[in-house]
Amino acid sequence: MILNKENINTELIIIGGSAGSLQVIIEMIKKLNDKIAVPVLLVLHRKAHSNNILQALLQQLSPVEVVEIDDKTEIESNKIYITPADYHLLFEDKKTMSLDSSEKMNYSRPSIDVTFKSAAEIYGENLIGVLLSGANADGVEGLSYIKKNNGTVWIQDPETAEVDYMPKHAIQEVKYDLIIKPEDLPKYINQL
Repeated sequence: MILNKENINTELIIIGGSAGSLQVIIEMIKKLNDKIAVPVLLVLHRKAHSNNILQALLQQLSPVEVVEIDDKTEIESNKIYITPADYHLLFEDKKTMSLDSSEKMNYSRPSIDVTFKSAAEIYGENLIGVLLSGANADGVEGLSYIKKNNGTVWIQDPETAEVDYMPKHAIQEVKYDLIIKPEDLPKYINQL
């Protein structure tokens, strides 16, 4: 399937996931082109004191640079960014990200909702939000906000999710553009 013209101006893809999403991310990264036109940002629920092993693991598999975000990290194309454990990720503008340690949302920090909402305000129609496998409702409200700001919403097919609560809930609550199978995710990203 070829993406619609509306996605040609995409400036950022944010992929949110929780329980069961890491394997989807690993398989996606292995199949990405060595040059991707749009930065990809990962917001994954992780233990509060987890170390940087995720960045090292993904970098071994990735054809592009994988960066764990620090406060004031600048966004560049052809990179994959990972939100660090125990911080919410916010956008100051289209170039700069900041970290926040305010209270947890949906029992999570980083919260997918917080990042989706912040990005939607900055990127509007040039944002794609992707929600993967997970066991709580984090991300659903953020996807609604992306849609409200004319962004694009992709949701993992619940039948392919290790934990289907998050994508099922999103499909019931959010006007989405695409239900996506994990094996198709890298193809869509490579087309942008």
